[in-house]
Amino acid sequence: MPTLLLVDGSSYLYRAFHALPDLRNSAGEPTGAVRGVLAMLRRLESDYKADYRACVFDAKGKTFRDDWFPAYKAQRPPMPEDLRAQIEPLHAAVRAEGWPLLMEDGVEADDVIGTLTRQAAEAGWEVVISTGDKDLTQLVGPGVRWVNTMSEEVLDAAGVEAKFGVPPGRIVDYLALIGDTVDNVPGVEKCGPKTAVKWLSQYGDLDTLVAHAAEVGGKVGENLRKHLDFLPLGRKLVTVVTDLPLPVGPADLAVRPADRAALAELYRRMEFKSWLKELESAPPAGASETPPAGDAPPPSAEPAAPGAHRQGYATLLDWDAFDAWLAQIQAAELTAFDTETTGLDPLVATLVGMSFATVTGQAAYLPLAHTYADAPAQLPLAEVLARLKPWLESDAHRKLGQNLKYDAHILANHGIRLAGIAEDTLLESYVLESDKSHDMDSLASRHLGLKTLTYAEVCGKGAKQIGFGEVDLARATEYAAEDADITLRLHHALSAQLAAEPALAALYRDVELPTARVLFEMERTGVLIDDFLLAQHSEELGRRLHALELDAHALAGQPFNLGSPKQLGEILFTKLGLPVLKKTATGQPSTDEDVLTQLAEDYPLPKLLLEHRSLAKLKNTYTDKLPLMVNPRTGRVHTSFSQAVAVTGRLASTEPNLQNIPIRTPEGRRIRAAFIAPAGHRIVSADYSQIELRIMAHLSGDAGLLNAFAHGEDVHRATAAEIFGITPMEVGSEQRRTAKVINFGLIYGMSAHGLARNLGIERAAAATYIDRYFARYPGVAAYMERTRTEARTQGYVETVFGRRLYLPEIRAQQVGRRQAAERAAINAPMQGTAADLIKKAMIAVSAWLKTAGVRARLILQVHDELVLEVPDDEVALIRERLPQLMAGVAQLSVPLVAEVGVGANWDEAH
Repeated sequence: MPTLLLVDGSSYLYRAFHALPDLRNSAGEPTGAVRGVLAMLRRLESDYKADYRACVFDAKGKTFRDDWFPAYKAQRPPMPEDLRAQIEPLHAAVRAEGWPLLMEDGVEADDVIGTLTRQAAEAGWEVVISTGDKDLTQLVGPGVRWVNTMSEEVLDAAGVEAKFGVPPGRIVDYLALIGDTVDNVPGVEKCGPKTAVKWLSQYGDLDTLVAHAAEVGGKVGENLRKHLDFLPLGRKLVTVVTDLPLPVGPADLAVRPADRAALAELYRRMEFKSWLKELESAPPAGASETPPAGDAPPPSAEPAAPGAHRQGYATLLDWDAFDAWLAQIQAAELTAFDTETTGLDPLVATLVGMSFATVTGQAAYLPLAHTYADAPAQLPLAEVLARLKPWLESDAHRKLGQNLKYDAHILANHGIRLAGIAEDTLLESYVLESDKSHDMDSLASRHLGLKTLTYAEVCGKGAKQIGFGEVDLARATEYAAEDADITLRLHHALSAQLAAEPALAALYRDVELPTARVLFEMERTGVLIDDFLLAQHSEELGRRLHALELDAHALAGQPFNLGSPKQLGEILFTKLGLPVLKKTATGQPSTDEDVLTQLAEDYPLPKLLLEHRSLAKLKNTYTDKLPLMVNPRTGRVHTSFSQAVAVTGRLASTEPNLQNIPIRTPEGRRIRAAFIAPAGHRIVSADYSQIELRIMAHLSGDAGLLNAFAHGEDVHRATAAEIFGITPMEVGSEQRRTAKVINFGLIYGMSAHGLARNLGIERAAAATYIDRYFARYPGVAAYMERTRTEARTQGYVETVFGRRLYLPEIRAQQVGRRQAAERAAINAPMQGTAADLIKKAMIAVSAWLKTAGVRARLILQVHDELVLEVPDDEVALIRERLPQLMAGVAQLSVPLVAEVGVGANWDEAH
């Protein structure tokens, strides 16, 4: 039975444009939407074996629906110029990839898809409609599926009904009732999806509902009756036409061979380097040569069947098979390696199996602890590890993985020190595209056009999820061996991109890879806590929270739930009549922290509520939770540091999150005081002094800032002297505080309005301070303007070390979003450079600790601070060497300064 694959190109073009960062080639041409749509087409080729296919786009100009309803789509803003510029190259690329491209004047892409779907379905064909547009679910039926490739959602008739509450045949009635805001088709006022489903379930269809409209009660019933005259037109507007007189039919849409020359030219123009490399290394069409080992598969005119790449996977169940693969990985230049485990906690989970790949398309899964009923006999875990240990612990045997830090923990749980970590696709992706997702499934889709097996597909979800050890070995092999195979393929694709970007390659090789090794040691070491002190603190916080709750009830004049936004909104805005400053997405008055902070300037209850929220967060997140997180084996708390999360390069800390413990309040400092040194040791803390201001001085080259730092001046006092026109000796504490707020505020793009609020002064006075600042530090003003311009031109900014920080909103039409991106553009190079510096410091300190043979250990990294656990007899040495090491990791235009503190606990040391 033939299969017809129909792609709604216009739908994906818009989605790719808004979802992807503002990528550009060296000529400044936007390329992100083209890349996104082509990656989606590649994925569809892999997932669906289609004999016939077409990519359908909307044509320019009006359609028959504009004649029916002049307001149709009238609310849409003009197409962004950067999107318009990508239409021509995308159309050319689609045709060059071998896709028939359809675009009919006077009609929409939906109607072309609808007509071809009807024709193919009547001929008994299978039809796959790939789109993000819910309107096309009305076409689903026997043999017709709706697929959203971006969200991986696939709907048949039952799926449509499960998702929308009505079958495909009632989607038109459903849309006519709720309206379509995207196309400016009004629905019944206040009639949402639930009401529409309720009515259609009760009356069967729209016509019957209209006939009984007088029976429908309530305000929404009145609205229905008011809308009766428009409903026939509304239904007509949302109905996809299926009987257009098209110049082609399904049989005219056979898959065509790719135009390799045209593709190569387009890839060069768009600078799609990894795809160009694949294309140039692939054999000519019809050639029988095998692709070079390790290369990613080239794009093909014949789409591969889903899962075809898994045909070369093996399950190792006997010693002969094991020995053959052991010989293979011992001889390999690079081996992709992965573990399957009993859980996600890296310090607790144990091995279920391991997988290996040395050549793309060939991989093996070594099961070790599958325990389901009738599971085949597996090789003994202890003996396997004994035979593998020399290879696993060998620096000479280079390993590749996706987040190998986790696998290193799992092996350490079995007494093995993983060595030879040479490459990590998670970190390669993070350095290349920090604003994207870096999980393997997303990477495979984005860079290889392959649909991988997800963990949920193998193990299930929620309450029905099973452990990997309960997965059937055949299915487990598909999943686990694919992990190793895809990792190898991804490395070849990503390493080619890194090779073309020397600064990014150096960042990956010299910063991110070594940082992962340091983080492994820190996570393994953990930190000691005083659970008795935390229990005391928790009890005190509980009493204070109760007292605050009673005070809040007294101010409100009645009891209420402080944690309920609905009750809180009623108290603040209905009973007390406080001004509504902001509304939620549902139209309710907002009670978020920003609103309460503004209200707290004039009203006592919001101020009290903010204090209650702050203390409740400390109690729930730290004082109650931390003692429960002590590892029973080590007696310590072990946080997990993630590298590939923050776009600025900063590390993230989870389970527990140690990055957000407040240090400006006594309650927060008491939590830090519970992080203690063991007997005979001290906690040593070192952090960079005014690091982001120093980076601003370096990046801006402003003579005033450079001079202040070069001479070791108090930069806030120096700034105050410049702003207020006095000598540094005359600067008072309040003037210094104002200068400090300005110094740090401008780094984060603070406006005159924000400065006025922060300092409690008039906006005009704040504007005067900022004007004086820029007059005294013109290099800073020039840097800010230069950075905004660069961000708008290339879509990203860079740190001192070349890390790219993408700004997808920098050309947004909405002013607020664009201004927020401009503020981020100014701050990101400083925050990102600070993140790079602290990583370099970690690497340098860790290396020195090993070579110096001292017993001190790094235990934490929080923003610009390193925390060590140091034996008493090494404190003097560490105190001397630590600032030297941290100051020496880079040469900026101003000196780097690290300040060191020592104490029995983290609070004392900071």
